[in-house]
Formats: sequence, structure tokens, C-alpha cells
Amino acid sequence: MTPLIGTAAVPHVTRVSGRVRVPGDKSISHRYAMLAAIADGTSRLRNYAPGADCAATLACLQALGAAISRGTTLTIEGLGLRGLRQPAEPLDAANSGTSMRLLAGLLAAHPFRTVIGGDASLSRRPMRRVIEPLTRMGASIAADDGRPPLTIDGADLHGIAHAPEVPSAQVKSAVLLAGLHASGRTTVIEPAPTRDHTERAFAAFGISATREGHAVSVEGGQRLRAIDAEVPGDISSAVFWLVLAAGTPGSDLTIEGVGLNPSRTGVLDVLRRAGADIEVITSTDLPPEGGSHYRSEPGEPAGSLRVRFGNPVSFEITPEEVPGLIDEIPALAALPAMQPGITMTVRGAQELRVKESDRITMLARGFGVLGIKVEEYPDGFTIGGGRLRGGEADAAHDHRLAMAFAIAGSRAPGVVSITGADAVAVSYPRFFDELQRIARGS
Repeated sequence: MTPLIGTAAVPHVTRVSGRVRVPGDKSISHRYAMLAAIADGTSRLRNYAPGADCAATLACLQALGAAISRGTTLTIEGLGLRGLRQPAEPLDAANSGTSMRLLAGLLAAHPFRTVIGGDASLSRRPMRRVIEPLTRMGASIAADDGRPPLTIDGADLHGIAHAPEVPSAQVKSAVLLAGLHASGRTTVIEPAPTRDHTERAFAAFGISATREGHAVSVEGGQRLRAIDAEVPGDISSAVFWLVLAAGTPGSDLTIEGVGLNPSRTGVLDVLRRAGADIEVITSTDLPPEGGSHYRSEPGEPAGSLRVRFGNPVSFEITPEEVPGLIDEIPALAALPAMQPGITMTVRGAQELRVKESDRITMLARGFGVLGIKVEEYPDGFTIGGGRLRGGEADAAHDHRLAMAFAIAGSRAPGVVSITGADAVAVSYPRFFDELQRIARGS
């Protein structure tokens, strides 16, 4: 593996073909690890996400008493419901908002004090949307202006019905994880559906959850059973290769073993609408069995995607679509940057401003350096116009921006470099190695 460096040169790509695999899904990896830590028995997870975010979750779980063995297969010895132990020192979630928010849900039910912090970027991210419902359930959580570090004094929790104002899979998951430990029923009523990895993970670990419309409910006190499962490839990582092939004439690329959870595949619909030729060539799915109950076995569909250069056209992403593909928007922005005359507009995506960076402003600056015009809005942007050129784009220590600039920059006629390129270690440590491999074969 090539050592990661702060600045990376982007290879020029003329055509994409062949096959590629992406790392295990971050969202699923976080959830499987946390549930395994409170399950009865020993869980074995294959293809666990290799990035720094999911490593932060494992480090926190180890500090909370879980025995974890890393290797080709990740082994986690469960401590049982309410079995986590008080850590000897503050937990470090590094750059992972998912780790912090979901662990807050688990820790809210444990009768000890925990301090959980992170790096400078995470310390700027808002946590009130998690603090408020967990406090209503009975926990005590202190934070300066609603931002990390969080000081959590766990307690006996009671179930609530929570209706967040902004759709967020992380907030939903934190509340449901707390609800596993609470008395009575806990319900989250979403303003719009978000990814359902937590509900499917509950089913995998033997937990019954119900869905009625936009409401998801779980009864407290259910025991979890250990699992032996494989984490499918991360579709958020796969989107970068889908965009590269969709924006490069003559391309024909197959991405193998990708997670195809229906709450995440809206990005495929957007790409098809943008003119990409995408085919699901293999697929395995374990859909819910009748009624509103999820199956009590691993239920994450997976398959292979074949993408070919099609007929690129301008496209829009509506506010209703944003919750299901918030993480994929930077990758999608690379597509119009690669095609003169093509535009992309997204609205209702103000959540982008409180990610690892202000992704709207920093995306506009980075693409601007590369010759692509971006018009900012409070809740989104329009990108398009101009022609790619060489330059040095600043990824603002944000892994998704680093990869988006690299994908678009691979089609530029001039030399493109990315500062903050080492941020890809958060989710896709071998990204630049894979891009170099693809470029050599083009």
C-alpha cells in the first residue's frame, strides 16, 4: 500500500474498465460492532470497514470492556445488554460523528459517567439533536453549546416517542439503541425516511422492531444474539467509481459485492437520471417477511453493479431525496464537473454544512480552483459550466471532498493535486492506490 501523504497527485484517466471492490460499508460496520458488544455470545464479522471512523468505534468499545480480536475476521465477545463497563479515561471518537452519536445512545442507559470527545473537526459538530431525546429518556448529558465533548451520566431510561425536526439516521439510531435498554416502547417518527441499517441490524441480532409509515418502534429489554455475518461493500465508496465511469467516454466498469439496501440505492436512480447506464447484474436480498416486522437474520442485500458511459444530461436532487443520499452528494458533484455543459442542482441539503467540513463552501472552493463554477445556496448548490483545468484543490481534511476532487480531476487536461488527501483514511484508505491502478489500465 502506498503511504498516505498530505498532498496527492491525481492520475489522468482516459477510460475505465474491468472490476473493482470497495471497502465494507461504514454505516453497517459501526452498527454491527456496537450491537455485537452488547449481544450474548461471540460475533464474527467479515469485511468490516477498514477506515479510521470504524476503527474509532472499535477502540471505544474496547475501552468499554468488549474483547475484540482483529484480523481477516473481526471477533467481538459480547457483554450482554447493559454490560458495558465504565472506561478508565475519556473515549476518543476521533473524526467519527456516527461513533459519537450512536455510542451516546448506548451509554445513556449505563449507570456510570462517560466522557466522549473527538478531534477538532468533530468538536465543532452539533449534538443537540441527540442530547435532547436522550435527556428526555432519563439520561443526563452535558456539553458546551451542544458540541463535543459530551459528558454522559447514564440512568434507567424510559421509552419515548420522538419526532426529530430534521431527518437523520444517526439520531434515529441513537434513540433506538437507547430504547433497547429502556422500559416500555421507544418510537422515532421521521419527517422523511432515512437509511434503515439499524432496523436491519436489529433483525440480524434477533431484535424485533416494527415500522408503521414513518414511525419505527422497539420494545426495551430484548436480548441480542451474536451473529456471523459479512459486511457488504460501501455504496458511498462505490459511487465514486460509478461517477468516474459514468463521466468517462468508453468506460465499462463492474463493482462487485456492493450493499444494495433500498434506503441507500436512491443514488443509482439519480445517476440514471443523469444519463449513466447502470445495471444490477447480481443481487441477493433478504427482505422483511410479511407485516411490519423485520426478519431475524442478516437482511442487507448485496450485489454487483455494471456501469457504462451513457448520455450525460443535467440533473437535480430534490429536498425529498437528500436524506437518502446525503453522503453521496460530493461524489455526484464530480459528474457535472467532468462534462462541459452539464449542471447539477441540489436543494434541501443544509446538513452538508455540518459534516466533516462545510461541504457546500469547501466543495465550491475546490471545484472553483479546478475551473468549475459552483453557485452556493444556504441549503445546497448548483455546479456546472466551465472546463476542468489543473490546480491544487483543498479537501479541508474531508475524505469525501478529497475523493470527489480526485475523480473530477482525473479528467482534467492539466496537473491536479489534492491537499488533505490523507483524509481518505477515514473511509477508504486505499482509494488513491485504486485510482492509480485504474488509471494504469485506462
